[in-house]
Amino acid sequence: MISVVIPTLNAARALQKTLDSLVCGASDGLIKEVIIADGGSTDSTRSIAEAAGAHVVETSPSRGGQLAAGAKAARSDYLLFLHADTTLEPGWTREVRDFIRSSPGKAAAFRFALDDAAGAARRLERLVALRCQLFALPYGDQGLLTPRTLYDELGGYRIQPLFEDVDLIRRIGRKRLAILNARAVTSAERFQRDGYLRRSLRNSTLVARYFLGASPESLARGYE
Repeated sequence: MISVVIPTLNAARALQKTLDSLVCGASDGLIKEVIIADGGSTDSTRSIAEAAGAHVVETSPSRGGQLAAGAKAARSDYLLFLHADTTLEPGWTREVRDFIRSSPGKAAAFRFALDDAAGAARRLERLVALRCQLFALPYGDQGLLTPRTLYDELGGYRIQPLFEDVDLIRRIGRKRLAILNARAVTSAERFQRDGYLRRSLRNSTLVARYFLGASPESLARGYE
């Protein structure tokens, strides 16, 4: 069974849709619990989570810290980390069950997709797929399914404001990571607001600086 961990901060606009995509997993017994690790929301995030039957853990607003706090509260053998604006497409439960049965001890992420019909969205999806193929580097908006034993062995998420996903994926390594066929569909709002090219270039620059040794704290000031 799986514990789903979702970090939130004023996520009321997107959270209900994300929770709705998990209903199939709860109804067929795959999902044991949903944990909302909230960083101090002032909107209706908490009431939406509680109405859906999720357990809310309150923590300071740091995505790495929120994910770590949610994982600490989880009680299942598998953890599924998911962003609050990411929904899993129908059929994901079957693929996750098959993966758990066939690949014990390994982690997995979903295929990246955006909720935008624009051609720029499809191009970005292809680039992300290529990045995952070449470098085994999915980001947090693709979700992360991991055995609890592997998560604990690696020390889990580190308490940092940015690139906590990249940090953990690098510790998991290519040999212990798979990309599932099912898609994690993420909000395209930031790309639509900033422009696909501009946003992608900024994200790529931040990742490059991170790999070159810049601290997550300094990089977080250039990300929103």
